[in-house]
Amino acid sequence: MKATAALLSVLISSSNAFAPVAFSRAASTTAMNSVPLAGGMSFDRVCREWRCKYTGDKTDSASLAAVAAEVEKVLPKVKGLSPNVVVNRFVCGSCLDFKLQITQDLNDYGPWSENDHAPEADFIAAIKGIDGISEVETQTITNMVL
Repeated sequence: MKATAALLSVLISSSNAFAPVAFSRAASTTAMNSVPLAGGMSFDRVCREWRCKYTGDKTDSASLAAVAAEVEKVLPKVKGLSPNVVVNRFVCGSCLDFKLQITQDLNDYGPWSENDHAPEADFIAAIKGIDGISEVETQTITNMVL
């Protein structure tokens, strides 16, 4: 039991723990089944999260405003990734967290992953250059509506 818990802990801490292992262009044109997880859970939606810490007050933060401007630049490309893409923005004024989550159907996520999650690299580079931004990270996770 402890070994199973330890293995699960390692998998969860990995940024690609829930990313499907391999994709092909042919697979992306047909519906994929849900991928099973422990406890009877499964997923058929994959989310790529871009996150950082900002400085200042949530209502008057130059760094947060600069990140928002970068989001506006990249948003048309992100929304054009697939027909069912869902983009969520999270801002925590207490923790000074900013997160952008891009969720797609499993069959649409594969080609995006193969393309290095473009335009991720440009967005990440842009926000890393903003004064007051730190802890810039990305993560692949599942995101299911229950």
